[in-house]
Amino acid sequence: MVHTAYDTFQLLNNSPSKIDAIESYRSNLLIACSDGSLRVYVPESSVSDQSDFHSQTLGLHQGPYVLERTLNGFSRRQMLAMEVLVSRELLLSLSESIALHRLPDLETLSVITKAKGANVYSWDDKRGLLCFGRQKRVCIYKHDGGSGFVEVKEFGVPDTVKSMSWCGENICLGIRREYKILNTSNGVLSEVFSSGRIAAPLVVALPPGELLLGKDNIGILVNQNGKLIQEGRICWSEAPAAVIIQKPYAIGLLGRHVEIRSLRVPYPLIQTVVLRNVRHLLRSNNTVIVALDNSVFGFFPVPLGAQIVQLTASGNFEEALALCKLLPPEDSSLRSSKEQSIHMRYAHFLFENGSYEEAMEHFLASQVEITYVLALYPSIIVPKSSCIPEPQKFADVADAPYLSRGSSGLSDDLDSPSSDVFESDEMDIESEKMSHNTLMALIKYLQKKRYSVIEKATTEGTEEVVSDAVGDNFISYGTDRSKKPTKGRIHIPITSIARDMAAILDTALLQALFLTGQSSAATNFLKVLNYCDVKICDAFLQERSQFACQIELYRCNSMHHEALKLLHQLVEESKSEQTPVELLTKFKPDMIIEYLKPLCATDPMLVLEFSLPVLESCPMQTIELFLSGNIPADLVNSYLKQHAPDMQATYLELMLAMNENSISGNLQNEMVQIYLSEVLDFHAEHNSQQKWDEKTCPPPRKKLLSALEGMSGYTPEVLLKRLPPDALYEERAILLGKLNKHELALSIYVHKLHVPELALSYCDRVYDSGLQQHSAKSYGNIYLTLLQIYLNPRKTTKKFEKKITNLVSAQSPRIPKVGLGTTGKVKGGRSKKIAEIGGAEDTRFSLSGTDSGKSDGDTEDAAEEGGSTIMLDQVLDLLSRRWDRIHGAQALKLLPRDTKLQNLLPFLGPLLRKSSEAYRNFSVIKSLRECENLQVKDELYNQRKAVLKITSDSMCSLCNKRIGTSVFAVYPNGKTIVHFVCFRDSQNMKAVGRGSQLRKR
Repeated sequence: MVHTAYDTFQLLNNSPSKIDAIESYRSNLLIACSDGSLRVYVPESSVSDQSDFHSQTLGLHQGPYVLERTLNGFSRRQMLAMEVLVSRELLLSLSESIALHRLPDLETLSVITKAKGANVYSWDDKRGLLCFGRQKRVCIYKHDGGSGFVEVKEFGVPDTVKSMSWCGENICLGIRREYKILNTSNGVLSEVFSSGRIAAPLVVALPPGELLLGKDNIGILVNQNGKLIQEGRICWSEAPAAVIIQKPYAIGLLGRHVEIRSLRVPYPLIQTVVLRNVRHLLRSNNTVIVALDNSVFGFFPVPLGAQIVQLTASGNFEEALALCKLLPPEDSSLRSSKEQSIHMRYAHFLFENGSYEEAMEHFLASQVEITYVLALYPSIIVPKSSCIPEPQKFADVADAPYLSRGSSGLSDDLDSPSSDVFESDEMDIESEKMSHNTLMALIKYLQKKRYSVIEKATTEGTEEVVSDAVGDNFISYGTDRSKKPTKGRIHIPITSIARDMAAILDTALLQALFLTGQSSAATNFLKVLNYCDVKICDAFLQERSQFACQIELYRCNSMHHEALKLLHQLVEESKSEQTPVELLTKFKPDMIIEYLKPLCATDPMLVLEFSLPVLESCPMQTIELFLSGNIPADLVNSYLKQHAPDMQATYLELMLAMNENSISGNLQNEMVQIYLSEVLDFHAEHNSQQKWDEKTCPPPRKKLLSALEGMSGYTPEVLLKRLPPDALYEERAILLGKLNKHELALSIYVHKLHVPELALSYCDRVYDSGLQQHSAKSYGNIYLTLLQIYLNPRKTTKKFEKKITNLVSAQSPRIPKVGLGTTGKVKGGRSKKIAEIGGAEDTRFSLSGTDSGKSDGDTEDAAEEGGSTIMLDQVLDLLSRRWDRIHGAQALKLLPRDTKLQNLLPFLGPLLRKSSEAYRNFSVIKSLRECENLQVKDELYNQRKAVLKITSDSMCSLCNKRIGTSVFAVYPNGKTIVHFVCFRDSQNMKAVGRGSQLRKR
């Protein structure tokens, strides 16, 4: 016996006649005896106080009963069963037939004559339906609400019904040795299962609409359709003769005793009451009535509170918790306190016996503070808080010997030394195993608690930030510890109970994850919102060399400088040949880049500081970091220039290669200045050794030439001042071209570098840029400028260099930057110098459409000094290759008079063919347009030949009056006619309307 659920009390002893049936009504007992009489017994206490009305309305009393009255001849035959219909104040009796009696005077109201010979019945109080079995028939009657029944249906069954009960809309029948479900709508019988070989069929209705069907000594639970319910098996010690249900127990009448079992799986035995020769078992409103041949006993339920105390004291916590749920709603506070107490005691009991996960489930259900549970784990270090009091250890388990091991199995000073080494090793292994299980249970407990705790902490933080935003002042709870914010968390210098509890939980959870070997789970935990105590967790992780988690801890608490410093140290150690033993994983430079990516928008200076070490090893990734993070390029360049000048060019080159448009003018100046400095150093070194050659093109010079040609945002004037006067002519030519000094640039290509191809390429670039700007006609003169340079002899080299030096020194930084595609007028002084150097004026300003009868070449030849030869071959080659871009008349005007026409055939031939073709094309176009003009005129004449007949019926479309002989006008469609006066007035009105609209605008 687990505990006492019912107290047994004898209500009646030595009945004068054998008891055939028994029922209770209010506090009275109705006993049908074998002599056909009905005896009414009342509590002995109520006889002495007749004025006590409540004694007649309460349930059975726990005291002796005395006879109040006897109704002789109540039944002619043996009374089989009686049932009080409480909601209708009626008594239903089954004897020779089924009769209905009024309560409390027991007057017979009606008798169902068709129920004569019935042996079993079942009453559905909710619908007022009565079904009974008679021989091989099942009849259904409905109470008419008064004093009788109305027949509803009648069905035939295979054999006599031995037991029956309503199950929803259907009826469950026990026939022969099997159970069947009778469908009351169509009378179809469906088999359930057999009832066994020993006991007769037994059908018992359960309150939720289920059924308990007896099969020998097993009670099987089924639903309304006869389907088995999982784990629905009540095993009695022997086959019961009768079973009644009084929640939360099932009471079975056995041969020598009465068994009381719980209705909660696995349906354990609760109490056994030894009573022999029990004939009847009846459930009253508050009592179980047990009738013997001549005596009656009452099973009075022990109050639930007392049962709970018994169960808790005996260690049957599951049953105690189940009973707590049955406490009435008005005792909700008592119920809650009892449940919490039981859960806590049960949790300690399970923890002592090694059921750690179940213990944590009950700790969770007890709603005990987290610190109370963490007190069972001395090795878990948690932050102290003045807001949360220290937990008191549970008395029954505080001195448990295994708790002294520290729960982690890692602290040597917590284990008592043993003299036997072998036994000590076994104890250590067992302790570590037990420690792992306890910590795993703790992890699950903390994870289930975490959601609500973190939600409260986040809510408090949000409310305080809002209050702070509107000007409220906060009052600290008396602690100086300020929380480090995590992702999405704001610095809040004050503390609260919720945030302190969150810090305790997260700090303990992180340690438990590591102590159970779940380092990856711990790392993922740190990547989300958490309230881990930085000081405790940092020391814990550093002691165990968990550097990856340590970095995540710094990151989530915005300690980026410490995290990057540690990460840089780990990367350097990973590069060394002798990697430290505690460094379990290799740390690569790209880890630093990945860490820095989210910081580009918030802390660019920190990004620059820690990106320098990885710029050399991972240049492309670092540049991508700078570009993707939208760090200002000027800021990056200035930082590199100050701290890592050797990497400045690398950064600018990679940035240009990845995104050409991202280089500003300042950065372009920086880039070409770096290249120029390298080239000047190279020139100075080789010039001092007299090994300088203008055609020498080392890699730095290639980069410089490429940058000068490809970029347009730098300042040419500044670079020109740095060029030596006797070297780097190609660079000088490019810079002069950027300043639109085309003639001087071409002179350098022709007379200094002696590479006509470069001069021709230069002209092509200028011409193509003019095409893009839709001004190719003006830029076609660039070829005439080159033609002039070829036709005029060079001055002496000394004088030429002097002019170039004077031109460069005369450059002012105030000159605006002009690209290749822009034209600009040169001041008189500078044009004069260019004319003196080149020997000819720019054709854009000096060429005239009037032919003086003498070529310009002849004029220059007359004024030339030194008798230098003309570069006629280059002139003819230029004319033959670019005939389609050169103005023919102006080019012929520049040529010497003694030039042979045969040499000009490659130039004049295609030029004349193109001119002739253009003349023919224009002639055809002219003829086509003349034909089109004639067609339009012909169509106009045809339209004017239209005939319109005006009759006496012709009406004006505007005034709707006859046209008559008035002047009229015809609209272009040829059909609409109006008076000319009407037409004129309408036009005037339109003009006035348009004028007013314009004035409004």
